[in-house]
Amino acid sequence: MEKTVQLYEGKAKKVYATEDPDKVIVSYKDDATAFDGSKRGTILGKGAINNRMTNYLMQILEKNGIPTHYVEELNDRETVVKRVSIVPLEVIIRNLSAGSFAKRYGVEEGLVFEAPTLEFSYKNDDLHDPLINEYHALALHLATREELSQITAMAFKINEILKDYFLQLNVKLVDFKLEFGRLSNGSLVLADEISPDTCRFWDATTNEKLDKDRFRRDLGGVEDAYQEMMRRVLGE
Repeated sequence: MEKTVQLYEGKAKKVYATEDPDKVIVSYKDDATAFDGSKRGTILGKGAINNRMTNYLMQILEKNGIPTHYVEELNDRETVVKRVSIVPLEVIIRNLSAGSFAKRYGVEEGLVFEAPTLEFSYKNDDLHDPLINEYHALALHLATREELSQITAMAFKINEILKDYFLQLNVKLVDFKLEFGRLSNGSLVLADEISPDTCRFWDATTNEKLDKDRFRRDLGGVEDAYQEMMRRVLGE
């Protein structure tokens, strides 16, 4: 399958049309951003790691009954996916307190929740992705009530699958962001990516951060953390 015209370029990916109107090619970049794009940099090899890890994890989810946009990995950085219309919601699942949750509510990082929490953000860069609830999403016509119910159920199921999977790799899945898209027939699938860019991964023994927080917080060893997650997931 060949790329035709570029449809979109985001912070971490480019999307190209193909000869098939129902499929696009996603190309992952090494560019890194944080804090609404105010911090920019490059994480060497990130694009290839995020592409391959996402594809591997999406295939695991597919086997466990979660529909995804994944079709075929073309090479280290490029993947064919189903063309979707993204639901403008960021769906955040949290198993432990960290990041903006800890800051917003004045709790220490690492607090283990009795049950996972879910939050929605309105996917809008100009508004800095504000936190919203289901009633806001309905009022803004971002999704239907049925879609919100389906997204919530899928997100919690994805969390259970991935949390158990990563624990086998001695990794705590602290929190992560999901995005969903509508296919041309209106059905929902998991889209975007699952990677150290979109998840917080802590080593289960040492709590060492193995994700983009190393870039956000200038902790150093960013490339090493991404490579370590690649090694644990793909064995290389």
